[in-house]
Amino acid sequence: MEDARIQNVDPETAFLASKRQTGNEWELFKENVRPLKRGRNVNLLNDALKSHADNHLKKSLLDKRRKLIEAIDDYKGDDPLQSWLECIKWVQEAFPPGGDCSGILVIYEQCVRAFWHSDRYKDDLRYLKVWLEYADNCSDAEVIYNFLDANEIGKSHSLFYISYALYMEAKNKMKTANEIFNLGISRNAQPIKKLEDAYRKFLARSMRRPLAVDEEKVENGPPARSFGTVLAKGEKTRQATLSSNHASRKQKVERVPLAICKDTNVDKFSSHQPDISKKGPNFWNNLGGRAERNKENNAQPAKWTSYKIPQKLGQRTGVAAAGTRIEVFVDEECAEAGKGGGKSSTLELRQGDGKDLKEATELLKENPLRNFPPNSLPR
Repeated sequence: MEDARIQNVDPETAFLASKRQTGNEWELFKENVRPLKRGRNVNLLNDALKSHADNHLKKSLLDKRRKLIEAIDDYKGDDPLQSWLECIKWVQEAFPPGGDCSGILVIYEQCVRAFWHSDRYKDDLRYLKVWLEYADNCSDAEVIYNFLDANEIGKSHSLFYISYALYMEAKNKMKTANEIFNLGISRNAQPIKKLEDAYRKFLARSMRRPLAVDEEKVENGPPARSFGTVLAKGEKTRQATLSSNHASRKQKVERVPLAICKDTNVDKFSSHQPDISKKGPNFWNNLGGRAERNKENNAQPAKWTSYKIPQKLGQRTGVAAAGTRIEVFVDEECAEAGKGGGKSSTLELRQGDGKDLKEATELLKENPLRNFPPNSLPR
């Protein structure tokens, strides 16, 4: 009986009941892990979460990330995009919560900015996926999709049109989403079957949506009928009569003058109210004496002469001395960046280990194309 009870326990409860000292980080921090489309390796995930709990191991993660960025700059092979992809994959695994401390958004931006003008990677599916992941992390992804369309990046892949159309559908722009699907089908984006299946599902969802009403519904108007139904002869004349009656009724309502209410009991209560007109036009020129005006205030204001603020002898406050100088703080990493001036990606992430990295991430979320040249932006 006891063995059957142990077998019926769910795996999570059995795992926690085992009281293992290592390998249970996933169970403790599962709410802080950002899901990936490709899934995660549980062993690597546990090691990464354990590293974030230890300051010494977390420092080693930052050092390894810096070395990977330096390896990107030192790459001499035939496929420079591959080194970027390896760095992105490692950062996603090593920083499960994502967020500003991972620097993943800055890496996305530097990767797509490094190859946007290269004809070699415009039709590369790997490069397009980096763009789409970058768009998922920004507040306004429509700017990125317009940029990709204007620069013809990923136009031969159905994944671009599906992601773009689904984003516009989420913003309730159904007409634009339908045009994007039709554009991808007309360009024969591959795989075309995947695009057509997604378009079919989109049409099914759009048919189930309630119709958007641009104008206000007219009360007591003709009854609505479903699309495609044919009215009989009697129904046609009845519907035309209802429409004309409703229009004439609306015109009559608009022509009715506004009724003004007149109080008939004014004479009854006029004796209780003071007649201001009898007192003359200069009745309010005399406001009465001081005692009448200050009847709510018993204490009279007086001059404050009992307390004096001590004054310092010598120079006035706010005037700086002639010989004093303010020392300007110079960050060592910023000084190294100003002296080097060569490899931008390494220096940007080296400077962005803390507060600067968080600020750069927030700026990229609001304006993902802020570092791109103006001539590359869609008009």
